[in-house]
Amino acid sequence: MHSSPTHVAIIMDGNGRWGKKRGFSRSKGHYAGAQAMEKIIDASIELDIKVLTLYAFSSENWSRPKDEVNYLMQLPVRFFKQKLPEFMKRNIKVLISGNTAALPESTKKVFSKTVEATKNNNGIIVNFAFNYGGRDDILQAVHQVIEEVQNKKIALENVNEQVIQQFLYTKELPDPDIVIRTGGEKRVSNFLLWQCSKSQFYFTDVYFPDFTKELLQQAIKVPGTSRNLSNGLPR
Repeated sequence: MHSSPTHVAIIMDGNGRWGKKRGFSRSKGHYAGAQAMEKIIDASIELDIKVLTLYAFSSENWSRPKDEVNYLMQLPVRFFKQKLPEFMKRNIKVLISGNTAALPESTKKVFSKTVEATKNNNGIIVNFAFNYGGRDDILQAVHQVIEEVQNKKIALENVNEQVIQQFLYTKELPDPDIVIRTGGEKRVSNFLLWQCSKSQFYFTDVYFPDFTKELLQQAIKVPGTSRNLSNGLPR
């Protein structure tokens, strides 16, 4: 019997292009993406996926037009305020991976409130990668490790992969078994560079607002993910 992968990560690409193609603004496309995201969270619960990581805002996205960036900062404020009661009811634990210190105050506040409120939930973990960059993730982990070594908390010769892993934004999570990218691009775009060293990759031309439960099911049945994998190794 097919069993779902433990951790699915999705690069939710193509929202802006979905909007433009339909004669809407890019922001309207991001709104449609947020609605699709809800459906994918529901589908992941049904498919018994334990961890879902969603690439919501990359550290490179700041270079987009100011209006679009402002909209992307306000979208989670509305989304999380509205959805928190539902997260609680459905036992969803929310995590945020990324440099949250650099975010606007209102975005930061809603993130920490949601993470705090859902921390004891033990259903699916939905991890939002927000203001996230894979190189930045490794760099900030290395900075923390250097500090620990300087403070004599870790001996230099004991610094290994496991130590660095403990300081990554995703330290609480297993590595993704599969990384799905919607929207037609076939690249990693600085997403979970350390964590996806053994992951399967699945690319689809479908823009994220049109990505459905059926397409998710199709993606996680690619060869190599039909077993339950954890950290790239059979259980």
